[in-house]
Amino acid sequence: MRTRRWLLRTLAAGLGGPFVVRSAAPGAEGRAAPSDRVNVGCIGVGGRGTANMQTFLHTSQVVAVCDPQEARRDAARSTAERHYSEEMAKGSYKGCAAYADFRELLDREDIDAVSISTPDHWHAVMCVAAARAGKDVFCEKPLSLTIAEGRAICDAMSRYGRVFQHGTQRRSEGNFAFACELVRNKRIGELKRVRVSSEPSHPAPNESPAPVPQGFDYDLWLGPAPFAPYSPRRVRTPYWYWISDYTLGFIAGQGVHFTDIAQWGIGADATGPVEIEGSGVIPKDGMTDTAVAWHVEMTFATGLRLIYDDHRAFPMGVIFEGTEGRVNALCSGVTTEPKSLMTTAIGPHEVRLRRPRGHIPDFIHCVRTRERTAAPAEAAHRATSLCHLAHIAILADGQRLRWDPAAERFQDDPASSPRASTAANAHLSKALRAPWRL
Repeated sequence: MRTRRWLLRTLAAGLGGPFVVRSAAPGAEGRAAPSDRVNVGCIGVGGRGTANMQTFLHTSQVVAVCDPQEARRDAARSTAERHYSEEMAKGSYKGCAAYADFRELLDREDIDAVSISTPDHWHAVMCVAAARAGKDVFCEKPLSLTIAEGRAICDAMSRYGRVFQHGTQRRSEGNFAFACELVRNKRIGELKRVRVSSEPSHPAPNESPAPVPQGFDYDLWLGPAPFAPYSPRRVRTPYWYWISDYTLGFIAGQGVHFTDIAQWGIGADATGPVEIEGSGVIPKDGMTDTAVAWHVEMTFATGLRLIYDDHRAFPMGVIFEGTEGRVNALCSGVTTEPKSLMTTAIGPHEVRLRRPRGHIPDFIHCVRTRERTAAPAEAAHRATSLCHLAHIAILADGQRLRWDPAAERFQDDPASSPRASTAANAHLSKALRAPWRL
């Protein structure tokens, strides 16, 4: 039998050897979880993580929470135990454990699935470790800090046969599914261009280092990210969301919602563009260092162009432009030109997309049935990759880049500097701070 000490040691070392999922693992070999209620552990219980936990409380059974901040994990544990107070009184619910270290949570053999709602730099390490430990995974967006990390997550979910759901919840909203059905079924004619817009990051000044608060394991919060002195803003939303050690910024943190709908609408969940070119503005001074403005153009092998701008261009969302009309899938809702498209019916033999009844409920349903979720790992990776490619195009500052979506590498382009592809490929991965590995 595995011991906690063994798991902690092997996870910290990167689990270089094969990991065999125990035969009794919930969902192993395609079986549904044996219990009526799926046992879930929630890793990261800040604002977004707590919101996700509230839904898991009603769709499954939260038996553990994890956060390096003691006050957060204690509050989350209290919330769970209040929710299940009647079951606790009857003895059918044993209480909610609270951990600082996610590896202790993963060692729990009674946990079927985990919710990962941490800063982005933790996603890959936690997702891969969870898959190796035999857990199904719900992971907040964006999927990864680099394209290499995203591919590692996809490979782990496939290798260990895990159910995965990405936190791009618009895939579970009927109006966005309908918008993509209109495009896929050519209600706007031949698709000419797709435009995507997102809120950008914001500049913020530097902040002096401060003592780490009692009850906060700051080194564990940093995890695989480079060491940096503690300051309150560094670990506070939204500031950490604009620091490149932990995220790409809102170009991915917000933008992936819309690159996801864009690729869903064009049917590109397993591929990507072949050319990228663009520019943008990244602050050079201050605490935050992710894009505050950008314009990036991407071309697919079919010749279709996708243009990604910050939201000065138009309100956040996606616009599909066709030869006979357009579909506007924006944060404010879905509209069409002509308006009559909104009342058109999608026939039984046309492309029809899934309409789950809620994003987290869909995940729990798939944990039980082993079906494909609304936002599986490969689709999540490709949507997040569009954001990574936009970011790399900004760093290339106007040089055209050729991208091989199958190999996931940049190729030399005769029209650009011979060193452009080498420089671009250097941004496909990041070193992890020891002892963390994928």
